[in-house]
Amino acid sequence: MTAPARKVWLALGVIYFVWGSTYLGIKIAVETLPPLLTAGTRFLTAGLILVLILALRGRSLRISSRELLSSALVGLLLLTLGVGVVHVAETRIDSSIAAMIAGTVPLQVILMRTVTGDRVSRALRLGTAVGLVGLALVVLPGLGSGSTAVGLLVMVAASISWSIGSFLSPRLTMPRDPFVASAYEMLAGGVFLTAAALALGQWRDFGGGAITAGSAAAWVYLVVAGSLVGFTAYAWLLRAAPISLVVTHQYVNPLVAIALGMLFLSERPSPFTLAGAALVIGAVYIAVRSEAPGAPSGNAAPSATSEKRASQGRRKPQYLNGIGATEDAG
Repeated sequence: MTAPARKVWLALGVIYFVWGSTYLGIKIAVETLPPLLTAGTRFLTAGLILVLILALRGRSLRISSRELLSSALVGLLLLTLGVGVVHVAETRIDSSIAAMIAGTVPLQVILMRTVTGDRVSRALRLGTAVGLVGLALVVLPGLGSGSTAVGLLVMVAASISWSIGSFLSPRLTMPRDPFVASAYEMLAGGVFLTAAALALGQWRDFGGGAITAGSAAAWVYLVVAGSLVGFTAYAWLLRAAPISLVVTHQYVNPLVAIALGMLFLSERPSPFTLAGAALVIGAVYIAVRSEAPGAPSGNAAPSATSEKRASQGRRKPQYLNGIGATEDAG
């Protein structure tokens, strides 16, 4: 660690709770707000605020055209088709279910690495298979209901898009400053989502005064806490703590989301769903532990590359041998 342990654990606590609570925030926001427009305006607002902060601090916002295209692609995959689509899914499924499905992203990335020829240990492959069985236990019971089935499939698609973005982002030319990269990604994701919302006529849903104070407050929380505070803590942690510690949020966030959904929304996951969640969280925990620096792994070269990028703070989306350490802009 390059910072006092007290500050590191405080920042970890922020991303544990804040990113775990965003699923609750999304669920409340989309009760009376149109989902795509909620996500789009949220990311546009957060992106513009971040740009203003960077400008006031004298940080250069100039990037090359290649970096701009890469940022737009990552914004499309992670924020538009990833987090943005989660807003749509949560109009049909519980927030805790959405969090459980999102929790499989590190396992999906490991699967992509295996398919593309990356060397992954047998134990890690087995753990990934167990985690995906857990995903099946979460999803399959709800496929018999039309509306719920659509929400589940949309959420799975969103998690796949996030996994693809996480897998590709280290291979793209991104802005060196992670805050600048985040600003461009949020702006790109916000533009894509807002354009889609306007094309679908979601702006009409603002008429009639049907928007509740709770949904409006949840939108503000997602902008300030979910996007700005959460990412600031995360970006600082990438420089102050080992990435193997930072990525522990991948299995803590679903636990927080499940607890908050049960506490505030009276969500009651079925025994099958809870069993599936346990398998997913356990598999992610094992994967994170096995891929930590110094642990036996079949991927020495990718690990060195990831650790080098993490230490340099080269850009926001990073992962340790494919274990998601990407910023959960949700």
